[in-house]
Amino acid sequence: MKTGFVNIFGRPNAGKSTLLNALMGEKLAIVSPKVQTTRHRIKAIMTEKDYQVIFSDTPGIIEPRYKLHEKMMQAVKGALEDADVALLIVDVNENWEECNTIFEALKLKVPAVVVINKIDRASQEKIKEAVSFFESKTYCRKTLTITATSGINIKNFLKPILELLPEGDPFYTDDDISDLPTKFFVSELIREKIYELSQDEIPYHTAVLVREFKEKTTLVKIVADIIVHRETQKVILIGEGGSMIKKIGTAARQDIEAFLQQKVFLELFVKVKPKWRENDLQLKEYGY
Repeated sequence: MKTGFVNIFGRPNAGKSTLLNALMGEKLAIVSPKVQTTRHRIKAIMTEKDYQVIFSDTPGIIEPRYKLHEKMMQAVKGALEDADVALLIVDVNENWEECNTIFEALKLKVPAVVVINKIDRASQEKIKEAVSFFESKTYCRKTLTITATSGINIKNFLKPILELLPEGDPFYTDDDISDLPTKFFVSELIREKIYELSQDEIPYHTAVLVREFKEKTTLVKIVADIIVHRETQKVILIGEGGSMIKKIGTAARQDIEAFLQQKVFLELFVKVKPKWRENDLQLKEYGY
């Protein structure tokens, strides 16, 4: 069978997480119009009779400003090292020269498929120009054009990728769809709601730590801490009379229930940990 790692690279907001979710038909990666939403490498395992493809969503490629950013770029580096095929995703309306500079800097040692995304927002002429531009690059073996938000013809999408993958034994059992624990996805769903509901800068200063995950007979009890690094941020996240934290909790609980297919009791606390983004021990505790 065809088997291997197909790792997705690109600038922030190119649509990496949306693509991963569309391919899997399941929300594994959180999505937000704000940049730097993805902080971890998220593997998604697609297994059929003739193939097993392990897709990896990776953080958007940025210049690190904090230790947190450095950890994010380490996730990108790890994905470069074990890739069998690279998916290089581009927003058709981005600056292609800048994207090309980033892709060339990756120094890929494996074949790459350039995925031109958001084609619903461009003319046919512009799409053709983008295809020609990237097909002229030495790293590009094939181009695909998609709009990840409106679904993907998975058979057509996979065909050129499977051609580039080696034959081998599967890495994971049939029923695995990710190698990450449930607690990880729970914390990410909470973090997504912070991105959706709070002010612009707040999400970048927060982390989520699931402290308790207990499966009871009728529901799952989850206790999580939202970490911020200033008291003023804590005040904003709690909101007047607890209004904001209640909003975040309600929205997160609904998504977690849909993900777990179980009733959930969710309790959220906001804790201040100054400069957590620069603290190695705290970064490790929060899963980075």
